[in-house]
Amino acid sequence: MVTAAIAGVNYDLMTESLAFDVHGSGPGLVLLHGTGSSGLRTWNTILGGLAAQHTVVLPNLPGSGGSPLPAAGTSLDLDVVADQVVSAARNAGLERFALAGASLGGALAVRAAIRHPEFVTRLITVAGFARPRPTLRLNLQLLASMYTRGDDDASRLITSLSFAEDYLDALPEGALQQVLRQIGELRPELGTTAQIELALSIDVRDDLPRLRVPTLVLTATGDRFVAPAHAYEIAAAVPDGRLVEIPGGHAAHVEDPTRSLSELLTFLAEGE
Repeated sequence: MVTAAIAGVNYDLMTESLAFDVHGSGPGLVLLHGTGSSGLRTWNTILGGLAAQHTVVLPNLPGSGGSPLPAAGTSLDLDVVADQVVSAARNAGLERFALAGASLGGALAVRAAIRHPEFVTRLITVAGFARPRPTLRLNLQLLASMYTRGDDDASRLITSLSFAEDYLDALPEGALQQVLRQIGELRPELGTTAQIELALSIDVRDDLPRLRVPTLVLTATGDRFVAPAHAYEIAAAVPDGRLVEIPGGHAAHVEDPTRSLSELLTFLAEGE
């Protein structure tokens, strides 16, 4: 374990610094990805629109995109990863920044905003959760089991959980098989199982009433992975929270990038 400092704030790191990508210029914006993904993989459909107006930093969580996992036998720790996220943003040159997290990244964003409020100007959760409610817990446990045994049908489950029924039903003939092939070709990140274990352990409900930044809680009405009830729980507890519901599934930003981009840019512009 090493100790690092950010603007006089000391904290412990259980691994090396996170790898990150930087795009665009303007006010700082940090984007956190979900379980088993990476920054670019999660946000690529709306990254161009965000980077046109912001300096966007995309940290890769431990075990994703070149970011190392802790030493063998050491589980991911929410506080440590939240600190690493802020460290990555500072290493990228950001003084203060808006912080957005998708799925698992939403809980990380909440914890980072609590631990480092001096850096975070606005907060966004996209298909996020404060704790895994029963269906999400079951989904994560099933995925972890399938990854562990190398089950090729994991891509079918991910597709079913990621996209809204109407979106899949409207795909042209053969397109669904193409989606399945594309998802199947995306090999799970090295840290997927560790990230699932982290997600299963999360409970940031006590953090929510302590948030002191404007917060956008974005959820999709057809999300079968992280059901909208998770967003309702967040929005009800955040003092300065705004709940926005959009059509689509867990990957609503893929189904309709324009709508998701518009909601984020509108909220971000209010603080700039």
